[in-house]
Amino acid sequence: MHIPDGFLSPQTWIPAYGLAAGAWFWAARDLRQRLDESTVPRLAMLTALAYGLGLIMVPLPGGSSGHALGVALLTLLFGLRPAFLAYSGVLLLQALLFGAGGVTALAVNALAMGLAGGAVALLLFRLLRPFQESLAVLLAAWGSVMAGALLLALVLGAQPLIASRADGSPLFFPFAWSVTLPAMLIPHALIGLGEAALTLLVWRYARRRGWVQTAAGSPVTP
Repeated sequence: MHIPDGFLSPQTWIPAYGLAAGAWFWAARDLRQRLDESTVPRLAMLTALAYGLGLIMVPLPGGSSGHALGVALLTLLFGLRPAFLAYSGVLLLQALLFGAGGVTALAVNALAMGLAGGAVALLLFRLLRPFQESLAVLLAAWGSVMAGALLLALVLGAQPLIASRADGSPLFFPFAWSVTLPAMLIPHALIGLGEAALTLLVWRYARRRGWVQTAAGSPVTP
């Protein structure tokens, strides 16, 4: 799902960095109060899991790749803000060490997968948990994958409209939404099923270990 360098126009990735900077600042506020000596090792361990999941990539038509995220699990166990920061760090390391994703595309990738994906997971979990917790976890994980895939497909497909030569040929990513949407959404609908099953397994383990912190029937606050 990573967007690599060279696919996004400056008109896209520069404003995205401005949005991401504000989101990172918001996420970092009161971080010390949200994490303690017991939650930091757990966050590190599950962030490492997300890091590994993101490196198992399948090339997709349209120029991106398919992989699981792990951001829903981070969000449900630790909250949206720590999960967004942790996953942004995952994306940065993957880009620098393995060339998975790009540095110029880091902000777009982080906003789509880390922030939007985590927010969708949290929303679905809170809506569905009163009915059936396991189903809520499954749909939260699947929804987070689909949200990230949808946003990245929309950003990629918009590039021919944003930056093109005088003759109309694209300067950066060449494919329109007719290619990017099915290329991203169909494979990730299947990938999301696998991530949902893995997320539920880890969630149940976390519950048995007493790691799931709740407040008024919800996971940790955003």
